[in-house]
Amino acid sequence: MKTTVLKLVIYKEGKHYVAQCLDVDVSSFGKSEAEAVKHLQEALELYFEDADVTTIETAESPKLRTLRLQHA
Repeated sequence: MKTTVLKLVIYKEGKHYVAQCLDVDVSSFGKSEAEAVKHLQEALELYFEDADVTTIETAESPKLRTLRLQHA
C-alpha cells in the first residue's frame, strides 16, 4: 500500500475548527483540531475512492498571507 502526503491548514471558525486540504478541494470540521483532522482524513479517503491519487499536484511550500480589501 502506497502513502500520499497531503498538506492541510486548520483554523477556528466560530465554535468549530476547520481542516482544509491544500492539495485537493476537500475540507471538514470538528469541535477540536484533532476531530477536524480526523473528519478530514475520512473525507479524503472517501474522495479518493473515486479519484486517481497519482494525478495530485501537491502544494509546494504554502505560505499564509494577509490580504487587505477595501469595501463600502
